[in-house]
Amino acid sequence: MQYTLSIEIDRPREEVVRVFDNPDNLKEWQPGLLNYEHMEGEPGTEGARARLEYQMGKRKFDMIETIITRKLPDEFHGTYEVSGTLNVQKNYFKVLDENRTLWTSESEFRFKSFGMKLMAFLMPKAFKKQSYQFMVLFKQFAEKVLPEPQPA
Repeated sequence: MQYTLSIEIDRPREEVVRVFDNPDNLKEWQPGLLNYEHMEGEPGTEGARARLEYQMGKRKFDMIETIITRKLPDEFHGTYEVSGTLNVQKNYFKVLDENRTLWTSESEFRFKSFGMKLMAFLMPKAFKKQSYQFMVLFKQFAEKVLPEPQPA
């Protein structure tokens, strides 16, 4: 399953990327994230791996992040693995003007279990909705935490 989502953020790209690139900010826009733990490689570089611990309702799970491309401020790609599901996430940051950034996220999900394949087939909108909700939460956080853009 693949889809692409975009959202405009009312902040300069350099500031948006600074907030996006800081793991300490993840809890601010990813509900349920309990812990982010670096595992191997140099933090923030291609090949680095980290464990993200989440709790969604009564369900706890770990997700493994592997950075595959880090060419900021233009792009950041990673894989996210959790219980038989691989999510390849490609993120692009485009300057719209000096105070606005377009964040485009390309998602590809690969499922090993029949149950997850069936869920993706029956409810693809649920995956898009959750991804877009994270993007909205990031936008709100970035626009709140960063100083107001200066008029051109």
